Amino acid sequence: MGIKADEFNQYRQKMNDRLLGAENNKIIKRIFNVDTNAYMDGVLPVKTKEMLGLVSSLVLRCDDCIRYHLIKCHENGVTEDELFEIMGIANLVGGTIVIPHTRRAIEFWDDLKQ
Repeated sequence: MGIKADEFNQYRQKMNDRLLGAENNKIIKRIFNVDTNAYMDGVLPVKTKEMLGLVSSLVLRCDDCIRYHLIKCHENGVTEDELFEIMGIANLVGGTIVIPHTRRAIEFWDDLKQ
């Protein structure tokens, strides 16, 4: 079984605190700030942006990014039907190499629903 949502969140918070706590780390802090601002409501709502982030993360095969965007999609009311369409697009664009990441994403989503 893969990593659970609470384990992922705890690790992510711990390491973000460590990373952002480093003195004179303006570049990383600015990158984090741009990322935060990019996913705020704009012309596109947060939900749409998180779905786009999930597709991109699946195509790029970044499991941490996939988990993060799954959490945000869940928080923003993405339905399971929407999730499977998102995964379909990601597999179409990314090819069959994305399938293992899709399996882990479904497992993580199931954990989020519990």
